[in-house]
Amino acid sequence: MRKSFKATIGASCIGYFIQAILINFAPLLFVTFQKEFGLSLSQLSVLIATNFITELIIDFLCSKYVSTIGYRRCVIIAQVMSFIGLVLLPVLPSIMANKFVALIIATVFCGLGGGMIEVLISPIVEACPTKNKGGTMSLLHSFYCWGQMAVVLLSTIFFRTVGLDNWKMLSLIWAIVPLIDLVLFCFVPINTLVEKSEESSFKELLGSKIFWILFIMMLCAGASEIAITQWASSFAEAGLGVEKWVGDLIGPCLFAITMGSARVFYARVSEKINLESGILVSSCICVLSYLVIVFSPIPIISLVGCAICGIGCGMLWPGSYSVAMRRIPKGGVPLFGLLAFAGDMGCLSGPVVAGFISDIFGGNLKVGFLFAMIFPITLALMVLLLKKCFKKTDL
Repeated sequence: MRKSFKATIGASCIGYFIQAILINFAPLLFVTFQKEFGLSLSQLSVLIATNFITELIIDFLCSKYVSTIGYRRCVIIAQVMSFIGLVLLPVLPSIMANKFVALIIATVFCGLGGGMIEVLISPIVEACPTKNKGGTMSLLHSFYCWGQMAVVLLSTIFFRTVGLDNWKMLSLIWAIVPLIDLVLFCFVPINTLVEKSEESSFKELLGSKIFWILFIMMLCAGASEIAITQWASSFAEAGLGVEKWVGDLIGPCLFAITMGSARVFYARVSEKINLESGILVSSCICVLSYLVIVFSPIPIISLVGCAICGIGCGMLWPGSYSVAMRRIPKGGVPLFGLLAFAGDMGCLSGPVVAGFISDIFGGNLKVGFLFAMIFPITLALMVLLLKKCFKKTDL
């Protein structure tokens, strides 16, 4: 049985790889969209917001209806939406007069696929009969990092060898991946995390103090991570005076490598580490890395700070999921859905805070990162509060 569920975990890992494609591929083409379709920076910002808002909506809806529809049906629908989004991205602008609306439609489908993957994959893996739940969850989420690295690296190589004009072909190539995962999810065994009759209701979750602590932890985990990844390329370009493709490689790509490595390392040693203490230490590493980024007078040292931040962020998102499942064991899909909603809120608010503050101070990203440091600090405080709550209740 354990061997057969390894296929389920494998398909789930590919799912997070797909989510990385959906989130990171289109932003690599923003300059191309400006030149080819005449989009403004405001319209590009609307594309970013559309993706995250779609994910937020689908997070909420999935948390209510997945248990009724069924895990397998929903995860297959997620792959279909992902495939359609990646196909429509190059196809619709070729056949529609309004290129902006065409890209909005494609972005909505990508957001639907990515949002459903975020809500579904973690509970599917949590329900697998594995001994080391925390380690398996961390390994699962490392595939988002490897996906992010692969998208940036392979897309950059493709653009520089085949040509940026052939980006439509690359989008269709990436669309093959969700097709493969769709087939896998038709056959792999899928357990139910919690029976619907035993799942915590929305009212029970929203009325729980522990849930709100976990909700804020997830929001801060998403914000701490994405505040750096969204601006790392620009930070590298401005600080080192390098071309965009170089900035992509030494900015978000380097961050993805360190974050993925941290998640793989934790997967190996998770049984020897207290989960809450590990998240607390990781939060502190994030704070220290932000300080290095902000106050180092040498640009290359600031970039080292970005890499260190990847190490700190590695455990935050998957660790918060694992803590939630331990502390609210009957939360089921509603819990994972609401936590995914919180994480996506953080993914939206983190880079917005950093960018907005930076703009106020004349485009100084260091000032933006200084203000964004509130997210890992708040996360550390929430972990301490969680420890205190369970110490009081002897749980």
